[in-house]
Amino acid sequence: MQKAVVLLSGGLDSATSAAQAIADGFEVIALSFRYGQKHSRELEAAKQIAIQLGITEHFVMDVNLSQWGGSSLTDSTQEIPKDGVQTDMIPSTYVPGRNTVFLALALSLAEAKEAEAIYLGINAVDYSGYPDCRPEYLEAYQTLANLSSKAGIEGHAPKLVAPLVLDSKVEIVQKAIKLGVVIADTWSCYEGGEQACGVCDSCRIRDEALIKAGYPELTSQSKA
Repeated sequence: MQKAVVLLSGGLDSATSAAQAIADGFEVIALSFRYGQKHSRELEAAKQIAIQLGITEHFVMDVNLSQWGGSSLTDSTQEIPKDGVQTDMIPSTYVPGRNTVFLALALSLAEAKEAEAIYLGINAVDYSGYPDCRPEYLEAYQTLANLSSKAGIEGHAPKLVAPLVLDSKVEIVQKAIKLGVVIADTWSCYEGGEQACGVCDSCRIRDEALIKAGYPELTSQSKA
């Protein structure tokens, strides 16, 4: 069976991406990161999702991006914005270079494990304006993957696959349900409490999609 590395954060999008990789016939190797985020709740979710999906090989790496700050997700002096999604600016929750770093390590893992693909749950439609969640970013990184490794020089660099990149959040919810993802066990909130906060950008986008898709019982507010 061909292998695929999946970047598994513990959120809805990455869980759905992992389930899609399995549905596509790959043996999945999950890769998660302690990158200096303020809480471990999403990593706990990632471990649970890996178990639910039958993923037996799951790496959790320490890459402390909080050492130099630059994001409200990693800098304890910055507050998580909760005033609603702003469409004309990149929010403070953007972590400088995060996907670029994560993909570089995923490429290393994929080459070492002779994986054919790398799946990631980036989305360019209903997202918070992050520059490293766009198709053109992924296309540029594929070029790098082709040039930067022994596998690439030999003509079989891992293919970067973003199965949700052009989906709306509602479509992602629908795919998750179809693929058997236990949405209630995923964690997308930028906070790390017992319950999702319901007011950060990620919660707002997720909750709106769940309501539109017909699953209001899965929203953060229904669990409050």
